[in-house]
Amino acid sequence: MNALSPGEDGGRAVAEPAGAPLRDAVRVALTAAGYDSSPTQQQAQSLLPHVRRARSVFGQLDGDDLAGAAELVNRMLRDTRARPELDLRPDGGYGLHFHGPDDSFERGWAAGIAAGLAMAIGGDLGSRLGVCAAPACDRVYVDLSKNAHRRFCSTRCQNRVKAAAHRARRR
Repeated sequence: MNALSPGEDGGRAVAEPAGAPLRDAVRVALTAAGYDSSPTQQQAQSLLPHVRRARSVFGQLDGDDLAGAAELVNRMLRDTRARPELDLRPDGGYGLHFHGPDDSFERGWAAGIAAGLAMAIGGDLGSRLGVCAAPACDRVYVDLSKNAHRRFCSTRCQNRVKAAAHRARRR
């Protein structure tokens, strides 16, 4: 989501990628998620509206608007017509995936994004989705820590805030 979203990353402006960088960012994200995919430029472009909507969900959760986040995710689920299906994995087992009404790249990934957010919110994990608390940073994160106290998108942002607080105390 961060690689496909404009905004700020630790005080540095981030532009929404276009062209080959967009296609590469989508390919890297899908590879990191365990999928071997080489999307076309059009397929990569088709994901941007869904990423924007998902980012809005993070923002609503970060602002303690659980009802608003749930409403947006419900709209996403209806729009994508996400349906669960067991898909055969390469190891011979089955994995639960969410598909749209057709097997197009966009509809499949949009349905998966919507369903993943729905499972997080419905499974009481919505509080683990957040927006970086560092000044001049709006990158999102998923808190996988044991104590669920993450506030920053990266160690870099956390260190930047801690160093600024330390300098302010020393003054």
